Amino acid sequence: MRQYHGLLKHILDVGIRKEDRTGTGTVSVFGYQMRINLQDGFPLLTTKKVHYKSIIHELLWFLRGDTNIQYLVQNGVNIWNDWPYQHWLEAGGMASAYPKYTEAWKGKMKEFVERVKTDDDFARQWGELGPVYGHQWRNFEGVDQIAGVVRDIREKPDSRRLVVSAWNPRDIPVMVKSGLPPCHALFQFYVAEGRLSCQLYQRSADVFLGVPFNIASYALLTMMVAQACGLQPGDFIHTFGDVHLYLNHIEQARLQLSRPFRSLPQMHLNPEITDIFAFRYEDFELTGYDPHPGIRAQVAV
Repeated sequence: MRQYHGLLKHILDVGIRKEDRTGTGTVSVFGYQMRINLQDGFPLLTTKKVHYKSIIHELLWFLRGDTNIQYLVQNGVNIWNDWPYQHWLEAGGMASAYPKYTEAWKGKMKEFVERVKTDDDFARQWGELGPVYGHQWRNFEGVDQIAGVVRDIREKPDSRRLVVSAWNPRDIPVMVKSGLPPCHALFQFYVAEGRLSCQLYQRSADVFLGVPFNIASYALLTMMVAQACGLQPGDFIHTFGDVHLYLNHIEQARLQLSRPFRSLPQMHLNPEITDIFAFRYEDFELTGYDPHPGIRAQVAV
């Protein structure tokens, strides 16, 4: 993943110090693009271990139209927990007793996650994120965008309108209550010579923690849609707005840049699945993944 390392290096070399919503501070650039040929292997970073189980389950969660974290935590995926957990603390007047990222905060988090996992009523009240990605993909003002774009790729592959948007201005204030209006805001498919390519526009990108997931997720989505439409995967093009390293991720990024590349793995999809909504976790097999160890870093909430 030389493209990703090039982005890290570019931010460290020319990025501008900026303040941000979380109070952490960033080094940021505005506008950057990467192009990844999906025929070269599955673009999962090898210079640090990336939890691909979370990527698969999150993407399936999006495609279900789900916006509640219960499905995720029941499958051991915790990448969305911080926002509803913090909202729960604040709503219950507990935030001052559990400062962010302290041991007390982490301990209370375990209680919250267990209740979401096992208590349906609690999950409905506190595990709901609002009309985020899954809702917008499958029910944008009543429109199922994923079903529509798959239909259009099959019937009108030369169309320049193969677009899915998660950015719904009417719903942004509601999403803010859960912590996150969409970062990966819009994507477009393109068919040429029997190959399906995808370009993502990401308005805001946490390069160290978030972007490796985003690359793999949209690469996998492209592969799934391609298979459902009888095409081969082409390129994934990742276009950024504000792309940044949080100041508490700088040393981790330098460590990652010091590591040598290893061969990319391969992702195999169950060839029997031709319905984009029929994929299950068991339909994916990753082979040849031999990454360097993971690198810990705090999520900025």
